[in-house]
Amino acid sequence: MTSLRRAIFVSKEKKVMPLHKYSVKVWEALKLKQGIYARLPKHYLKSLEPKEPTPVHWRPLGVQYRANPKTGLKERVQDVPIPIYYPPESQDGLWGGEGWIKGFRYANNDKMSTRLRKTWKPSLLKRELYSEILDHKFTITVTPRTLDLIDAAYGFDFYILKTPKEDLNSKLGMDLKRAMLLRLVRRNTELYPNDPIKREQVYNKYKQFEIPEEEAEWVGLNLAEAVEKQRLLEHKEPEPLFKTCVDHLVKELHMKKLMEPHVTEKK
Repeated sequence: MTSLRRAIFVSKEKKVMPLHKYSVKVWEALKLKQGIYARLPKHYLKSLEPKEPTPVHWRPLGVQYRANPKTGLKERVQDVPIPIYYPPESQDGLWGGEGWIKGFRYANNDKMSTRLRKTWKPSLLKRELYSEILDHKFTITVTPRTLDLIDAAYGFDFYILKTPKEDLNSKLGMDLKRAMLLRLVRRNTELYPNDPIKREQVYNKYKQFEIPEEEAEWVGLNLAEAVEKQRLLEHKEPEPLFKTCVDHLVKELHMKKLMEPHVTEKK
């Protein structure tokens, strides 16, 4: 009797257990291969491929083996990146790849004492940054590292245009990049429309970053924004039925007129 109850219990558990054709981990990748996601532009789908950002909080060794500094013996080493958490507010600023690092510290700096949880956060500053292409000043939350990167790139616009998506790691930064690229493509109407000399100077300075307009419009869009843009491009207004009937009637009358015999009068 006990074995029968156990068999019934096991069978019930098997029915409740969810069975998936594919692992949950690959659902996001499979989603891009069907429906409206598969009809997105190829250059945009390529931009969604994950890439490793430039290390900020750790230094990769770049080798598999090295000599032990004490013994001199060959030992194997690994590049283990530090897990970094990027809070939502990092997308509204330019943090230069920095984020929150969670770890532990010893109370009173005593290794024999209790370990306490600690979160290291970057120093955040409010700064006004001027964009020469957009001709506008932006008040943006940045870190000291971001200011150093802007100086190293010789300007705010160069920093935004040169830095890849995985290193910017900011929705604001990618929106600024899209606006700059579109301004360069539409230079005749939007880039300093009242100052032709300034327009030529700015365009010649940044023309190396110019890309086709159909690609620039998709730069920096998240998946939800890209799907909505694709839906609007594919959307067609419904054609009224009376218009279809009128067009059909006009074609029938035209064909009927052509089929009528043509009478010519003799002079």
